[in-house]
Amino acid sequence: MAKPLLEVSGLKKHFDIKGGVLGRTIGKVKAVNDISFTVMEGEILGIVGESGCGKSTTGKAILRLIEPTEGTVKFEDHDITKLSDEEMRKLRRDMQMIFQDPYASLNPRHTVEKIISEPLLVHGLKSDEKRKERVHELLEVVGLSSYHAYRYPHQFSGGQRQRIGIARALANNPKLIICDEPVSALDVSVQSQILNLMNELRDNFNLTYIFIAHDLSVVKHISDRVGVMYLGNLVELTDKEKLYEDPKHPYTQALLSAVPSLDPDIKKERIILEGDVPNPANPPKGCVFHTRCPKAMDICKIEKPVFAEVEDHHFVACHLYD
Repeated sequence: MAKPLLEVSGLKKHFDIKGGVLGRTIGKVKAVNDISFTVMEGEILGIVGESGCGKSTTGKAILRLIEPTEGTVKFEDHDITKLSDEEMRKLRRDMQMIFQDPYASLNPRHTVEKIISEPLLVHGLKSDEKRKERVHELLEVVGLSSYHAYRYPHQFSGGQRQRIGIARALANNPKLIICDEPVSALDVSVQSQILNLMNELRDNFNLTYIFIAHDLSVVKHISDRVGVMYLGNLVELTDKEKLYEDPKHPYTQALLSAVPSLDPDIKKERIILEGDVPNPANPPKGCVFHTRCPKAMDICKIEKPVFAEVEDHHFVACHLYD
């Protein structure tokens, strides 16, 4: 049986809002507000939600690319939030990230060989010959050719650049890769190629992914379990089959009702959410979704629902299931 590779508990990330002549802190943006989940070895956990819900911030806080405000992040036996910078640097060979924009995340002045070999050098592979050999091997693994090593990022298409980003993430044989919307900047035809490649790599290298996206069909294609975020909170988490067939949270139901069906005979009832997403600097009291929820009750305006298991391995934060 697979054991937990990553355990996130009570994770929060608040950003200060500065104002006034002296630039004092006048408020906080609650980008991630108390979320908890576990990722098992070898699984792909998808995290979905609309723009600004805190998905990418969660990924960066887990890797401590930005410092969490509160909470614990346990990777294997290490509490990442308590490690020194040097200890964290060593641990990063086991935890990598694939970024959303493949062009912005690659240094335009460096060749592909230098981009991919840099993490190898940082983590102690001093031999030029061995680094070059490893770069060529990684390029072949992600579907490029060894002669691509001497080119620059601008000479590649978007899909090829993302393959380079994947090769760089794989350089030191990591255990966990956080994928921050890795296909959202790509054409649909290229998206499927990258997703299939990532599935292959997961099987071949025993990888574990946290896959962040806003496209529900992409997440359904690649994930084993799916978590849904809204305004910095995790509102639902379960296996992908359960989530797509029997969503429990009203927000998840509304999201899935907007996905177009390929069968014209299937008539789906569209759930239209009223109003706009509240300001994360001043989230609503009680349940953060109550201002837009078609099933809101009086208790939702006062008390925040507990994120709890309502069925076997199906977690929901909603008063409807108390």
